[in-house]
Amino acid sequence: MITVYFVRIASDGARHETAVQTRPGRSLMDAASDAGLDGIAADCGGLLTCATCHVTVNEDWTEQLPPASNDEQAMLEFTAVLRHKNSRLSCQIQLTPALDGLSVELPTTQY
Repeated sequence: MITVYFVRIASDGARHETAVQTRPGRSLMDAASDAGLDGIAADCGGLLTCATCHVTVNEDWTEQLPPASNDEQAMLEFTAVLRHKNSRLSCQIQLTPALDGLSVELPTTQY
């Protein structure tokens, strides 16, 4: 099992972190959905046809991930909040043992 961390920044600036344990080989989106985590809508179920699983990857982890595909880059144009250079779609992040400890920030909204 590996642990991934989902961070939400409250309107008052407070940082709330949720640790989720999951098996390698799953997508980050599936790990969040199975854990019942609010903040990942995953409307298309990981088919890369929406941007409702948008996350911002902690900069310490961006080099650990393969680059986003052209399709993912195009879909990131449709995020509900401002896109950042380290924005990714969680459905496109396949979890590996090397990603144990991965930290991502959830946007304030997916719509």
